[in-house]
Amino acid sequence: MKIDFAPLHVPLDRRLQTAVVLFWVFSFLALAPLCIALFFYLLFTRFWLISVLYCVWWFLDYDTPSRGGRRVPFLCGLKLWDYMREYFPVKLVKTADLDPKHNYVMGFHPHGVLVAGAFTNFCVYATGFKHLFPGLTTHMLMLPLWFRSPFFRDYIMCAGLIPSDKESASYPLQRCSGGTAVVIAVGGAPEALDAHPGSFNVLLAKKKGFIKMAMEQGAHLVPIFSFGENEVFEQVDNSRGTWLRWTQERLQGIMGISLPLFHARGIFQYSFGLMPYRKPIHTVVGRPIRVKRNPKPTLEELDALHHYYMDELSNLFEKHKTNYGVDKDVHLNFV
Repeated sequence: MKIDFAPLHVPLDRRLQTAVVLFWVFSFLALAPLCIALFFYLLFTRFWLISVLYCVWWFLDYDTPSRGGRRVPFLCGLKLWDYMREYFPVKLVKTADLDPKHNYVMGFHPHGVLVAGAFTNFCVYATGFKHLFPGLTTHMLMLPLWFRSPFFRDYIMCAGLIPSDKESASYPLQRCSGGTAVVIAVGGAPEALDAHPGSFNVLLAKKKGFIKMAMEQGAHLVPIFSFGENEVFEQVDNSRGTWLRWTQERLQGIMGISLPLFHARGIFQYSFGLMPYRKPIHTVVGRPIRVKRNPKPTLEELDALHHYYMDELSNLFEKHKTNYGVDKDVHLNFV
């Protein structure tokens, strides 16, 4: 295979963009297990007291992730995230106002491999969410598994991430004054297995938990479609029915996380590696769907709102798809 090396004379800005995205990919793929290894390693060195003191801190701070987390605005606003935005680049597109007097459940589609658009738009301040939607504070949901990793849990909470279990996700929505937006990558880990370039499969047909939560809390629903999310990585062919897909789904059922075999480009060459391609991501935020508080919705009420949400997401996709390079004959496929 011929390797396409990057030119020697690359502008400094592009090198910085690559460095920041490398840091982000490393954090997503390797930082949690490294933190666990460090925690146990320190126990058998003269620095054992660090791990012991952290255990005390962890005990005292155990409920923080499920109580809204601990965002650090200074870290979210660092200039380094601007370099990540420009790497792809990522752009946040507003289609309607969101009144900060209300709370919102924002459904992010599709998940993609590493949820690059969701992180850049809703975890850090790189794309101007705070200016486009003043008065709103976002909380991105992440698998509870990651909050069981020492040190790593504190790191991800800095970006406003909270566990995706019902209790943790509902807690920020209980603010009567409004101004909270919980962002859910609805398809979750299973949808990452469908994140192939040119794929528009959305794992939503049976996903009703976030709809029910919105009804119970009286939070308005907001559909979001991120064009280009599936284009930044390629995956080994894992079509439904193949042995690889069967294995991935079984492992996902056991571990709770999916294991897409993805690849893209490298750091110093463009032929192979785990760095995402420089392809644009346009995250379009749709208009809010008004939801009245209903602590005990019936199955019929839940199904009706679920179908309405799918219609709104489909309409959002159809209205904007040709603006972002999607053929007019392509439609969303709800799985």
